[in-house]
Amino acid sequence: MTPTPQPVLKLRAVSKTFGDGPTEVHALRDVDFAAAPGELVAVMGPSGCGKSTLLTIAGSLEDPTSGEVLLAGQPLAGRSRDDRARLRRRSVGYVFQDFNLLAGLTAAENAALPLELDGVPAATARAAALEALARLGIDGLAARYPDDLSGGERQRVAIARAIVGDRYLLLADEPTGSLDSITGEAVMRLLRDACHRGVTGVVVTHDARLASWADRVVFLRDGRIVDQSSPATTPQPAEPLLDTPA
Repeated sequence: MTPTPQPVLKLRAVSKTFGDGPTEVHALRDVDFAAAPGELVAVMGPSGCGKSTLLTIAGSLEDPTSGEVLLAGQPLAGRSRDDRARLRRRSVGYVFQDFNLLAGLTAAENAALPLELDGVPAATARAAALEALARLGIDGLAARYPDDLSGGERQRVAIARAIVGDRYLLLADEPTGSLDSITGEAVMRLLRDACHRGVTGVVVTHDARLASWADRVVFLRDGRIVDQSSPATTPQPAEPLLDTPA
C-alpha cells in the first residue's frame, strides 16, 4: 500500500485571540486543519469568521495564541523572525487581497523580488520571474509597471511572485475579490494548475462557484471548522453562511 503523503501544512488545535477582557475576540478556536501536497483547499465562511487569520497564521505572519503549526512536518514555534522571513521567501507564497505590488518595480522585478531578497543573483532571479510570468501568460508584460496593468494582470503578477522559485505552499486571500467573473475563473484555473505541479494551495474565497475549483472546501463559523466537503458532493455547509468576503 502506498503511504499517505505527509501534509505540507498542518494546524493542531490552533486558537487565536485578540484583545482581552470586554474587547476579547476569539478569531480561531481549536482549529485542526491539514493540506496535502498538490491539494487545493478553499476556505469559506461569513465575514469575521477567521478565514484570513487562518491564512496569516499558516504563513507565519502571526503566531497562534495556542496550538501548533507545522510546515512540511516542521513546527513554526520557536523560529526567529529572520528564519520565518527566510521560510516565506523560499517556501511559502502569499497572494494578498490588494496585490501588494511595489509601484516602482516592473512586473518582472516584482516577481523576482523574493528571490533577490534571499540572495539569488539578479540574472537568475529575473530568469525565474520571467518563467513564472510565462506560466501565467503575461511574460509580454514583464517591463510594465503595476499602474499600467489591469486588475487581472496585476493579480497574475502577484501570483507569479507567489509561485516563483521552488515554493511548495501557496496561500491566497480572496485572490479574485476585485476581479470580474471571467478573470476570477482564470485566476482559479492558474492556482489549480500550480497544484497540478505539486504545489499545495489554500484559498480564502466567498464565492461558491470559484470554490468549486478546489479539491476540498472547508467552512468556518465563529472561528471553528463547522463542515468540509468535496465541491461536487456538498457545495453548501451544514448551516447557511453569509455570502460576504473576509
